[in-house]
Amino acid sequence: MELNRRSFCALPVSRRIVVAHWLIPAEPAHGFFQDLINDLARRYDAPVFEPHVTIYVGADSTDAVDTTLSKAARDCEPIVLQAREVSHSDEFIKALFVEFGLNSKLRQLNQVICSAAQNPSDYDLKPHLSLLYKRMSVQKRRPLARSIEVQFSQVIFDSLKAVRCISPTQSRADVEAWRVVTEKALRT
Repeated sequence: MELNRRSFCALPVSRRIVVAHWLIPAEPAHGFFQDLINDLARRYDAPVFEPHVTIYVGADSTDAVDTTLSKAARDCEPIVLQAREVSHSDEFIKALFVEFGLNSKLRQLNQVICSAAQNPSDYDLKPHLSLLYKRMSVQKRRPLARSIEVQFSQVIFDSLKAVRCISPTQSRADVEAWRVVTEKALRT
């Protein structure tokens, strides 16, 4: 069967089960972001999720996840990231998000996890903390992004979580199916 460009674009995106490695903000930022996520989810009929910065996504290898996170937690201290701006996109998982600056400690943590993973991936680290998972028009997203003020110029992240999820995440049902596999505090 010959596929023309139009029919090829209509094919479903390949989806698979992966493990996402999250960096979790410490208090008081965690509470601030969780309240904001909860409020936006309620107002826009969207899923609720824990505030996090995804630092790596790899194959679903349950056996290696605990070892990988343990090594990363032992090797890394809490990380401070510079909050930049609230942005928006047409991606479901990035309808509204806070951009963070990439620094050497975050790169190092990403490399530790990538090196420890049994099936390394080519995950592109672009640190952000999503605030809303929703498909919305740019006319709704733009003023919403401008209306949000983040109370912190710097955010401390002090723990890691590994979460089994469907990639790409495309719906509320996908978000609600997420399961935490393991969690570790970064060394203090």
